[in-house]
Amino acid sequence: MPVPGTVDGSLIDEIVRDGARRMLTAALEAEVAAYIAAHAGELDERGRRLVVRNGHAQPRQVLTSAGAVEVVAPRVNDKRTDEVTGERRRFSSAILPAWCRKSPKITEVLPLLYLHGLSSKDFVPALEGFLGTGSGLSAAVVTRLTVQWQDEARVFSDRDLSTVDYVYLWADGVHLNVRLDEEKLCLLVMIGVRVDGTKELVALAEGYRESTGSWADLLRDCKRRGMRAPVLAVGDGALGFWSALREVFPDTREQRCWFHEIGNVLSALPKSAHPGAKRALAEIWNAEDRDHARRAVAAFKLGYSAKFGKAVATITDDLDELLAFYDFPAEHWVHLRTTNPIESTFATVRHRTKVTKGPGSKAAGLAMAFKLIEAAQARWRAVNAPHLVALVRAGARFERGKLVERPAQVAA
Repeated sequence: MPVPGTVDGSLIDEIVRDGARRMLTAALEAEVAAYIAAHAGELDERGRRLVVRNGHAQPRQVLTSAGAVEVVAPRVNDKRTDEVTGERRRFSSAILPAWCRKSPKITEVLPLLYLHGLSSKDFVPALEGFLGTGSGLSAAVVTRLTVQWQDEARVFSDRDLSTVDYVYLWADGVHLNVRLDEEKLCLLVMIGVRVDGTKELVALAEGYRESTGSWADLLRDCKRRGMRAPVLAVGDGALGFWSALREVFPDTREQRCWFHEIGNVLSALPKSAHPGAKRALAEIWNAEDRDHARRAVAAFKLGYSAKFGKAVATITDDLDELLAFYDFPAEHWVHLRTTNPIESTFATVRHRTKVTKGPGSKAAGLAMAFKLIEAAQARWRAVNAPHLVALVRAGARFERGKLVERPAQVAA
């Protein structure tokens, strides 16, 4: 017989939902309190605080493993302005971003919170309410999980790579302020596409400012463990990665990331020129084929070289590497133009500008980043037309994105 006052007659579900709601509320309040406290000393000319509370946002439903939970998030009025852009600073919740309508798993929440710089004292008590008093997520449990994840990251970094074949490779350096008082943690991240078209993490290591030496050490280690040279590597043009790649895997072709390249071009232009430049650049990277792309480059050069030679040189100096993707299947172009698999995975944590002080360590930060990517990896989809990846590895030739030569034998 249903219990009065419950949803669908389930008292335990109602209790769990109420616990989830209280957990989120406590965590969000602690996060906002910590943010305001961190900027309590920043005052305007009249001695008033620049960062204060601003009531609560409208209630919204968040889908959790306990069901739909109504959340009322606290708001922050941040009156500070960015010295570089001149734009107002904005508080962004690490626990519940503005776009979030679904909660991640607990195993995904902990790495995310750590990489955002939150101290365990801020979120452990709140998460304990979600897991239950009998098996609460105490600080000791978090410590044990961190040690366990460090061990898992070490096992991953030592695994045999001779049994897998990465045809495409994305590489990027990610800088994170992982609750350290020292310099930021620089992660060297490589994600690959296997012959079957699936994406997976290839390597994750600590690097020194994305130096050539750090990248070379990582690539040599992968080669020692059996990694085969990728057909194409995609990365930011400023990386020390390229010098290292030419040394370790000299036969791998290079593709510059258009996301980074566009940013470099725009930084060399006045803001008034940005809309037109973006359209002109889109005509290049989104062209029908290489010939159309080169004509778009010529048009960009004609329109901007007189006043903005540096912006034009950003494109023309690396033109062959920027257009390399046109030699591959058209279905793969959308994947090969940028380092998006890495960018999207770290989008919520890589641009943090303040370091939250605490007992963080680079080893723990590396382990947490590994768990974050491991969780995200389960949601990565294969590249378009995955059957063509094997043809790329076998040396098939593509023109205008179409297969024009099929090798006699294609590796299974």
